[in-house]
Amino acid sequence: MSREQQQQRRVSLCEWFAQTPGRSLRAMECHALRAIWPTLFGKVAVQLGSIGPVDLLESCNAPVRVLYELPGLQESSLPSVYGLPEALPFDTRTVDIALLPHTLEFADDPHQVLREISRVLTPEGHVVVLGFNPFSLWGLWRLLKRRRGLVPWSGHFLHLTRLKDWLKLLEFDLVQGQMLYYRPPLASETAMDRLRFLDKAGDRWWPMAGAVYLLVARKRVAGMTPLRPEWRSLPALGKAVARPALRVIRGG
Repeated sequence: MSREQQQQRRVSLCEWFAQTPGRSLRAMECHALRAIWPTLFGKVAVQLGSIGPVDLLESCNAPVRVLYELPGLQESSLPSVYGLPEALPFDTRTVDIALLPHTLEFADDPHQVLREISRVLTPEGHVVVLGFNPFSLWGLWRLLKRRRGLVPWSGHFLHLTRLKDWLKLLEFDLVQGQMLYYRPPLASETAMDRLRFLDKAGDRWWPMAGAVYLLVARKRVAGMTPLRPEWRSLPALGKAVARPALRVIRGG
């Protein structure tokens, strides 16, 4: 796929997240991330790809927070570095936290993206992945609509098992996981609001059938014992952490 095609797909994804049901899903993803960031620490955090003009790293503790995006795209208030996700311009072991918000579904080579993440992360650094779950109502929607080439249905929804296998091969330990959003992807905002109760019901009765999975994995250090991932509901959102000063890191 050419760089221009990748740019257009990412632009289309940002536009979809600005409409129903993408806007509703994005709000829940932001809520989940705000609850996770206070538990992760480091000096440098990088977000690979945007899903609209929303700072997904807003509550992250890292004093240096950067958006890495395709050339020509700017959908965030964060300082930006441009390039392809399969070839990160950062030195080895220089990034403490990497966020992939639906990055893998629209990458030409998602495994190569993860290899690059493994390379640039510091020992015990963390990667946070948001991905569409193919075993959900949204996965069924994709089977019906992907032939039309519409985003996000045209993306490659990675099976959770495959993603976990890739992370294990790259010497990551899963430390936390959660499913998000059990409502179907309807175009009516009113209908979506009325189905809000499905999120609580789904968390109880269909815990692995959420529209999106959120994974947190830690770069393994030799000699450490792997931990089992913890699938749980995130705590209620508290006050946002004050936003520290930012600066752009330069590629190596």
